[in-house]
Amino acid sequence: QAQLAESGGGLVQTGGSLRLSCAASGSIFVINAMYWFRQAPGQQRELVAQITSNGRTHYADSVKGRFTISRDNAKNTVYLQMNSLEPEDTAVYYCAADLTPRAGTLKAYWGQGTQVTVSS
Repeated sequence: QAQLAESGGGLVQTGGSLRLSCAASGSIFVINAMYWFRQAPGQQRELVAQITSNGRTHYADSVKGRFTISRDNAKNTVYLQMNSLEPEDTAVYYCAADLTPRAGTLKAYWGQGTQVTVSS
């Protein structure tokens, strides 16, 4: 089995920065793409950023130029550096990964989420 665990969320003022981390653990054969999603209260979950196994990235237009996704394959960890934060960025942030566990098949895994609150 495999698990994802986010960390790094918190309360920050407008214009501040946070760095989210998400570490995969357990019996993992390979991790393919990794993602960051977010969900604000009463809103749909939306894709924020993604990164492939080869390091290609994609960002939602709302965060492009402010957020940076990266990964450390040796640590099975994906990061989201968030700069110039705005109140509209307030949400629960979830990491996800397409991964194949040992003795298993390719499947999407989700973390529990970490709260990011940006005060005005």
